[in-house]
Formats: sequence, structure tokens, C-alpha cells
Amino acid sequence: MKEIDPTQALALAAIIHQGSFDAAASHLSITPSAVSQRIRALETAVGRPVLRRTRPVQPTETGEAIVRFARKLELLSADLSAELRETKDAPRQRIVIVINGDSLHTWALRALVPVAETLELEILREDQEHSLDLLRSGAAAAAITSVASPVQGCSSSPLGIMRYIPVCTDEFQQRWFVDGATVENLERAPVVVFDRKDDLQDQYLRSRTKRAITPPRHYVPAAQEFAEAIRLGMGWGLLAELELAHDPAAANLTALVPRGHVDVPLYWQQWRHGSSALEAVAEAIRTGAAVLRRAQPQSRKSGGAPGLDFSSTSSHTYDYE
Repeated sequence: MKEIDPTQALALAAIIHQGSFDAAASHLSITPSAVSQRIRALETAVGRPVLRRTRPVQPTETGEAIVRFARKLELLSADLSAELRETKDAPRQRIVIVINGDSLHTWALRALVPVAETLELEILREDQEHSLDLLRSGAAAAAITSVASPVQGCSSSPLGIMRYIPVCTDEFQQRWFVDGATVENLERAPVVVFDRKDDLQDQYLRSRTKRAITPPRHYVPAAQEFAEAIRLGMGWGLLAELELAHDPAAANLTALVPRGHVDVPLYWQQWRHGSSALEAVAEAIRTGAAVLRRAQPQSRKSGGAPGLDFSSTSSHTYDYE
């Protein structure tokens, strides 16, 4: 295989980002014919296709690797430009990262405030189990994910655990779970689900019922509205412990069972050969994720009712183990 020409790799990255040859040509300030020539030369150099001619165009597995190379090249070039430039009015570096909705809603956005003063951030919201697709394709430089095994060319480090508690309103519990969260009641009671990629509620159901069940479900694909749907009594659902701890309205919620939760380990995956800007983002995320390690609940010795006390973020005394 011949050495990859950076201009050809950047042309491929532009096509993937812009969605078409014509849009890439406009972005690069060259003709569509020149873009096509660069892609043909690139495919000749690597000896295989780098694009699927769909609408929008999609990279092949080889193309994904080249797009990642191009994105890393852009970051390193921006680092060099910033180092050589004497003026403080230099354009900000742009970093694209993927964050799951619950992390974004509870802790990650606050963690990124310091780096937002010097960088331009593009945050893509995606479920923690699916975020690696964007990292793998080169669309993002880093991602918060529930997958520990690193994507090729990336490093992976643990952030902590997001604990989710199954909750509902008192009225909902009296209507659907008056004799407890039995398998029969869980099969009948409506559940609130984030979207069709969200498997969290089903994970909890499988852990309780030891079989697949399909209760009625409402899909509410927004973090704030998802919690609001539960508070309004549309169904039960799993809310992040951190969200409950910071939400005064949680006083109106009760746990489905005295002990029950789903723990989701989170990892930070990023390109192994990144840039100083990417490292600054990574450090901000690692610092912010300390709240995941501090907020692990402690078991309560009393065997009281499954009420929840979220009045303090520093002293969690829940009925969970």
C-alpha cells in the first residue's frame, strides 16, 4: 500500500462530514471533479473502496480508518497553528465528542465549562451503548460509552458507575403495584422508555422476571421530559441516582422495590494519538466524573418502606445495595 496523501484523506473526511461530493467540494474550495480525482487516487493507493455510494455517502471499514487519520491530522495541525500563532485572537479548535443523554443532563455539561472558554465543542448525544459507532466512523474524537474494550486506534479508561433507580409516583404504585412489583404487575404496568435504543428498563425487567416481558410502554426521547413523564404518572422508569439527588420533585417518587437498581459502568474512549485540545477535554471529563465515584449509595440497615430521600447529595441513605 502506498503512503496516504493527507489531501486525499481530508477530501474523504469532508465528503463524509458534508454528505456529498458537491458539498465537500464547496467546503474545500475546489471543484467536484478534483474531489473525485482525490478519492480515486486514494482508493488506488489503498487498493480497496473507501466509500459506499449511498445517500448520504458512507465510509467502508477502510474509509473509517482513513477518516480517523484525517481528523487526527486536523487536530494536530490546529495544535501546531496555535503554537506558532502569536495573537490571542486565533480561531478556536473544534472538538467533537459523544455523550449519553443522562451524563449530559446530570454531570458532563458542567464538567466541560472550563474547556468551553478556549475550545469550540460539538456534543453529539447518543446512547452509551451506541456511541462507539460515531467514534469508529471518525465522526467524533472521543465518547462516553458503556463498552470497556477500546475501538481500534483508541484508548479506554473507566470513569465510574451511573446507578439507576426504578421509580414511580405514589399514586402509580397504588394503582399498579399495590401488592408489590410482581412479574404479573410488571407485565401490565406501563413503563417509560427513552427511545427504541434504550434497553435500560428491559435490563431491569429481565433481572426481576428472568424472562422477556413486553409491558405497555411510552417513548419520551428527551432527558428532562422523560423524568417529567414519570413524575406525571405516565409510567414507571429508571432515573439516574444523580438526577434524583438534585431534583426536589423526587420527593413525590417512590421506589418500585426496597432494593433494586441497574448499574451502568461508563468509560472514556478517545483517539490514542490526539492533541493537546483533546487531552484538555479528557481531563475535564475525568475530573467531572469524580461525582460518579463519590455518589455511590450506601445500604441502610433499617428495613423500612422503600421511600427515597434525595435531600442531600453528600449523604445518600437509600434502600439499595
